[in-house]
Amino acid sequence: MIEISVSGLKKSFEIGNNILDGLTFQIETGERVGLLGRNGAGKSTLFRILTGELEPDEGQVVLAKDSRLGLISQIPVYPAGYTVEDVLLTAFSRHRKLAEEMEALTAAMSAGDSSQETLRRYGELSARFEGIGGYDTATAVDKVSGGLSISPEMRAQLFDSLSGGEKTRVNLARLILEDTDVLLLDEPTNHLDLHAVEWLEDYVSRFKGTVVAISHDRYFLDRTISRVVEIENGRAEFYAGNYTFYAIEKERRYQEKLRQYEKEQSKIKQLQEAADKLHLWAFMGADKLHKRAFSMERRIERIRQTEKPTKAKALAARFGEKEFFGDEALLLKDLGKSFGDRELFHDVNLLVEGGERIALLGDNGTGKSTLLKILMGEEEADRGRVKYGPTVRTAYLPQIIRFDDPSRNLVDTMLYAKRGITTQTARDRLGSFNFRGEDVFKSVSVLSGGEQSRLRLCMLMDEEINLLILDEPTNHLDIASREWIEEAVEAYEGTLLFVSHDRYFINRFATRIWELENGVITDYPVPFGRYREIKERERQLQSQQPHRREKKPPKSAPKGGRAQQSARKQLTICEKELEKLEAELKAAEAELEATACDYERYSAAYAKKEELDARLLELMERWEKLAEEAES
Repeated sequence: MIEISVSGLKKSFEIGNNILDGLTFQIETGERVGLLGRNGAGKSTLFRILTGELEPDEGQVVLAKDSRLGLISQIPVYPAGYTVEDVLLTAFSRHRKLAEEMEALTAAMSAGDSSQETLRRYGELSARFEGIGGYDTATAVDKVSGGLSISPEMRAQLFDSLSGGEKTRVNLARLILEDTDVLLLDEPTNHLDLHAVEWLEDYVSRFKGTVVAISHDRYFLDRTISRVVEIENGRAEFYAGNYTFYAIEKERRYQEKLRQYEKEQSKIKQLQEAADKLHLWAFMGADKLHKRAFSMERRIERIRQTEKPTKAKALAARFGEKEFFGDEALLLKDLGKSFGDRELFHDVNLLVEGGERIALLGDNGTGKSTLLKILMGEEEADRGRVKYGPTVRTAYLPQIIRFDDPSRNLVDTMLYAKRGITTQTARDRLGSFNFRGEDVFKSVSVLSGGEQSRLRLCMLMDEEINLLILDEPTNHLDIASREWIEEAVEAYEGTLLFVSHDRYFINRFATRIWELENGVITDYPVPFGRYREIKERERQLQSQQPHRREKKPPKSAPKGGRAQQSARKQLTICEKELEKLEAELKAAEAELEATACDYERYSAAYAKKEELDARLLELMERWEKLAEEAES
């Protein structure tokens, strides 16, 4: 059954420039579709047309009969005085109407109405009410709120007092509770931490209706969609797979089209050269050759079919790097920070060596951005100190980008920030970040969030640095822009410390993880994939010992004694030993394969592998014991 049918859709906001130009596609009931395209391609405009907020200039949209759409791109306006709890409960308007009618029927029956019609109607309403979960709304609210980190304290707050990110989360929770037939998700993972994103992924994967998602989170797309509709130049391109399939298939189609174009151009060049020669010979006396030349030129016109394929230009700039001398890039000693009665972190003792790439992870509100601001001198620590190496030069990209004078255009912003450069140099550097033509004369204030991040990065890359600090660098960027930044970071060889919820970015760059949780930073000297395995193993251990979890002290209790801190340090050492031992095991397995035809060498290699297996088993048992001590 067709859930959504879009046919010949056209929409423009300025004359002669159609943002949607004949867009046509269909979505079947139950499909999971990712709607992709660069920023400004018209994805959000399409969503607004689907919900009836905008009218198309041409074309039509047909939705399945009685289909209920839910959209989270906007934050609705609620009556003054509405708490978060009130907003969440607006999701149960259907339940409330049924309950009110049931109450009226109950009152009628109590007054002596025992007619068949009344009893039949009450039974019908009761069955419907139970079918849509009317008797269990409180459980549903608690479950969704817990998954999206909407605490009981937050539920009691006024909705208008929340930040933009918090409002987005509440609106997402309300939409999920509405139980719509079609979920329209416009950047649903923005402002969500890793736990909330993973919870949302699990929800979407189990959702029984149709899902259409606009997202630049590549992990989210891989886990939730099975088909891609890409809007490019106002029209739709289709890919029958998740994001990874789309990325590979898009490149394959580009290369195939490029080969076809080059083949046609080669044939055209060959025919044109032959026709030119025939015309020349015809002018020299062989008039009949003109006819053959004209025939060849008509053939050339018939060949001109394939347009030259285009591709987004790769980022042409890279960070300027300053040579680093010494081992110690950054030292955090007994660092602590509180806001009133709320302690963000305490007793932070960490050493960063040159060339490390560290991801600082944790839930929203735990203090990650505050820690980065302390490192940059924008916030004062309550206790402890921060010490940089003598040759360290830092650059910082904050989460919220600000400019000295947003009314200046891009060129002037570069000239004021970088004294001594010429206008042409400023334009060249902006061009390497895809600010070209008239774009460089735009006011900074009219740039999107992603464009402002790109401009700030453009300014940072001109500096000679060896410690780069990034706070959510991929927020608000489309996939192409994220890939540009990733290429620049890939080429950068200095020390990197970053906060991000973009799992592609973390997985690609982090060689060490700092996890900020309950005021404590736990150091995991392993890549992101290994870190996730460790966390999953910890969750499994906790689930196997529920009685121990119940005895765990509340969060208001002391932060853990010396024994617990010692266990965490020993756990880190154990992780390093495990990593080293696993590498030795791989080498031993390779030795076994290489000596398969030599009995003596094979026997020695086999004995060595058995010894390593026994050591691995002992280490794993030690790891489990330390993990339990560190958590308890």
